[in-house]
Amino acid sequence: MELANKNITIIGTGNLGLAITNGLLSSGLLEKNKLTITRRKTEGIEHFSTQGIAVTNDNAKAVENADIVLLAVQPGQLKDVVAETQGVLQNKLVVSTLTGVTLNQLQAALDSSNAIVRAMPNTALAVKQSMTCISTLASKEDTALVQSIFSVLGESVVIEDELMQAATVLGASGIAFWLRLIRATTQGGIQLGFDAPDAQKIAVQTCLGAASLLQQNNGAHPESEIDKVTTPKGCTIAGLNEMEHKGLSSALIQGLVASFEKINEI
Repeated sequence: MELANKNITIIGTGNLGLAITNGLLSSGLLEKNKLTITRRKTEGIEHFSTQGIAVTNDNAKAVENADIVLLAVQPGQLKDVVAETQGVLQNKLVVSTLTGVTLNQLQAALDSSNAIVRAMPNTALAVKQSMTCISTLASKEDTALVQSIFSVLGESVVIEDELMQAATVLGASGIAFWLRLIRATTQGGIQLGFDAPDAQKIAVQTCLGAASLLQQNNGAHPESEIDKVTTPKGCTIAGLNEMEHKGLSSALIQGLVASFEKINEI
């Protein structure tokens, strides 16, 4: 059965759940009446009901007729969700976005009849530019079904579950890291004389262009593209070398490692 014929329930429509909801709606991947979303306080999501989407704070009711249940709650809420849906969660394909909760832990918490897929997207789902890493204890067919959801919301890749913590840092937290770099570039542009809107527009488009060069040139190494910009005794290499003297690459790597160490404490 194709995804269009599946009933999908998203439990926990916070920031990530909202991003997935909005991404699915804009993709046209399924009919609106196939989607149910939940939240403890539904005031913030009630407007979706006017679009034909079922909105509720009753997780058991939301799950009852679902084929795919996407868990977008906080890790500490998993136990409560399982208790609330006991008796109606069986035989569902469960997709978890819970940070730090492994496939083995999910398998222990859920019913043996559940097919389980773990997904780590980022908030760029809302603009269909997420990088989603997937690990799985489900069949190839079910895994492909989950990939079909996240692939229309950006890019997706299946990885080993032991790499999911690192994927969370590189892909999910990575959104914040890249935004901070864009902010810093914007601030530099302001110091060089641009007003803030123009500086940010230039920074954002230049960042997008750099990523596109690598993506469209079959995964070319960044240095090969850098070599096309740098000239002997030029301004670009002077700037790059000064950034490296101040620890640009080292700071980024140390930040990733610090984030990875923190997630392993959770």
